Amino acid sequence: MLTVALPKGRIADETLAIFETIFQTSFRFDDRKLILEADGFRFLLVRNQDVPAYVLHQSADIGVVGLDVLEEKDEDLLRLLDLGIGKCKVCVGIAEGKEIDYTAPELKVATKMTHIAQKYFSKKAMAVEIIKLYGSIELAPLVGLSDVIVDIVETGSTMKQNGLKVVETILDSSAYLIANKNSFIEKKEEITTLYQKIHDVISTQR
Repeated sequence: MLTVALPKGRIADETLAIFETIFQTSFRFDDRKLILEADGFRFLLVRNQDVPAYVLHQSADIGVVGLDVLEEKDEDLLRLLDLGIGKCKVCVGIAEGKEIDYTAPELKVATKMTHIAQKYFSKKAMAVEIIKLYGSIELAPLVGLSDVIVDIVETGSTMKQNGLKVVETILDSSAYLIANKNSFIEKKEEITTLYQKIHDVISTQR
């Protein structure tokens, strides 16, 4: 049996739809249940940010999670396949009417993705103060907490509604099929067979 960690929400729904296409059976979590066992699989419904931890520690053999989370967590996991679902961008945002001052001695950056932000601005040789927030990131530049934000953007409408604009794109993200390295060795045939079936399905959908 393969154990699969899925992030709650749309990505889980779309991943289960791929499994239903492959195996021609229903994969549906009962209301409020976090574990689903069906057709030789055990699915775990977890927080998006926690998927890499479940796979890293082999509580799940494989998982599905956004590239943004993988880059932020930077864990030693196998990235098997870009599923092409859950698409979004990680962007730098700033208040309308302003631009990034590349000559400033230090840039204040509000974000929940501290690793991605630090890595991005380090490559630009810019000194930054990273301010970790857990929500309402768009508020930070409006009240003087930060100069810019680094945040997930799908359409950009949330930034616009809050008087911000996207100035740079750091990362184009979509959901990846990932695997634990030991599980991949121990269950190589099961995982590679599933990989090929998923690859075939998403190839016909693109």
